[in-house]
Amino acid sequence: MIAFTLKRLISGVVLLVALSIGTFFLAHLAVGDPTAGLIGQNATAEQQAALAEKIGINRPLLVQFWDWFSHAIVGDFGTSWSNFQSVNDQLAIRVPVTLSVVAFAILLAAIFGLVFGVLAGRKPDSRLDRALKLISVILFALPGFWFAFVLIIIFALNLGWFDAVGYVSPDTSVLGWLRSITLPAVALALGAVVMVAEQLRNGYVTVSNQDYVRTLRSRGLSEARITMHIVRNASPAALTVLALMFVGLIGGAVVVEIIFALPGIGELTRSSSQIGDIPVMLGLTVVSIVFVVIVNFLLDLVLGWVNPKARVK
Repeated sequence: MIAFTLKRLISGVVLLVALSIGTFFLAHLAVGDPTAGLIGQNATAEQQAALAEKIGINRPLLVQFWDWFSHAIVGDFGTSWSNFQSVNDQLAIRVPVTLSVVAFAILLAAIFGLVFGVLAGRKPDSRLDRALKLISVILFALPGFWFAFVLIIIFALNLGWFDAVGYVSPDTSVLGWLRSITLPAVALALGAVVMVAEQLRNGYVTVSNQDYVRTLRSRGLSEARITMHIVRNASPAALTVLALMFVGLIGGAVVVEIIFALPGIGELTRSSSQIGDIPVMLGLTVVSIVFVVIVNFLLDLVLGWVNPKARVK
């Protein structure tokens, strides 16, 4: 297990470095000269040249890359080109907001996906099973932001249970924090719940028909212990989907944060992309890649524990 863990850790670090390097050059290729976007369309050539010298984009690209990479590798993402504030400081404020929403959504998807998947898998073609398939079709047909507006109208405006917009820090009020992130997390989690439940349901049906399950029942094991055995062997596909959904939820959080007026990475991503603030764009991208690598690393460890055969890959 130690060799398996080290192998996955090294591959994750290599992936992180490779993607970071690729992102740097792609960002510069896509943005080109950002000075007009940073100053405004009415900027003179002299103003653009002065800004280019100030932010260092008049240097050779390889020199710019080494300057950025040598600092980024120790966690320093530089200074924003638009407001000249530390990128790290901006990320420290906004990333926890997005992570709290996404983590809560993943938790909801894991809990409800497990419950619905097991219930549907225990009774294939039952009303619950057919309802799960119908709901999955509906969720895939309707856009996610539509559900966000529906949740706001019902639970915030009509019932007043949650906040419609805004964010409350957990340092200020834990209850207020939960009220502010619940609806965005539910809006993100709806599709993930169905996907996890469907994968777990399919795995549950397949595993429950195996010979060893019938052997366990013949030995008089309780249904609860048998269910635990089945869930453990049926979970790899659902866990993989859950990890992939984490990546998708980070992207989906950008739209949801704008709808719920949350001060997460959504608005920062939009604004930095519009004006070509490459240091902020790179900081957001690298941090997102770090979380994706961490989640995939944890997924490999869990799959290696659930299925020992996976450790030899």
